[in-house]
Amino acid sequence: MTAKMEASAGAISENTLMIYGIVVALVGTYLTYLNVVTGMAVFSFFGGIGAIAAIWWGSDTIKHLCSYGLGTGVPSAGMVAFGAGAIAMIAGTKFGIASPIVTLILAAIIGAVIGYIANNVINMNIPVMIFSLMKLSIVGALTMLGFAAMCTGTFMFNGLVIGGMTLSMEPAGEAAAGGAQTFMVTVLPEFAGSLIGGSALAVIFFLGAMALQHPFNACLGPNESQDRTLMLAIEVGFLSMFVVAVISYAFLDMMAATVGLIISLIGWIYTYKQYIALSKRDAYAWLDAKPIIEVGGHE
Repeated sequence: MTAKMEASAGAISENTLMIYGIVVALVGTYLTYLNVVTGMAVFSFFGGIGAIAAIWWGSDTIKHLCSYGLGTGVPSAGMVAFGAGAIAMIAGTKFGIASPIVTLILAAIIGAVIGYIANNVINMNIPVMIFSLMKLSIVGALTMLGFAAMCTGTFMFNGLVIGGMTLSMEPAGEAAAGGAQTFMVTVLPEFAGSLIGGSALAVIFFLGAMALQHPFNACLGPNESQDRTLMLAIEVGFLSMFVVAVISYAFLDMMAATVGLIISLIGWIYTYKQYIALSKRDAYAWLDAKPIIEVGGHE
């Protein structure tokens, strides 16, 4: 038996949101490859735009899944999405230029398996569980990949695990009497200062998860509207992107990191104002509502 709480019907269908979200997320992530083509890292911010598109789509998927009376399942769904997405994202980055596509496919498979277990082993019996967790896993993977690409300027594995290079010098042999000493120089990669080695990916995990689960939680109520919820998703997405831009100063040059910082700040200010306007609109709609009469009481 399942209990379903009706979510607002929006002007944009769930499938349309999914198509837009996936396309923009993939295109945004791939546009960071312009860093390699041009030799400049200023295009890294496109990864953040792609991540926001995934969050925007995912917030609507959260709404439809949690309309089945999950209650505290809203944050739980967000954490499951990014847990599965993290596995797919790290494994998918090993496939070079095809990494974003492979990441998407792996996330869909992992999410479907988790959804099947939730419905058929744990017996949650929610009709949309398998497809929703499959989609949310993709959201988590593409969000983390986009923000990771924004931080480091690349979506490929080596760029996420290698923070720099050091030179190791060792004597190549015994120096002849009165002769010059010969040294062997070895270039060694540094892992501790990388996105993954330095645990910055863990910060991205929580930034994305909170941005995904917050919009429906904040807008939930009898007058929840799709446009307001989606606008909040974009707003908190830009807020997360701002934090990622600050982190990117550790990995990118000053100009590239600053470009991401400015774009995220402008985007957050604009979407915050739009969200406040939509909140006032929905609040004003209650002015004509009739007073609620308590059972056995008086007006």
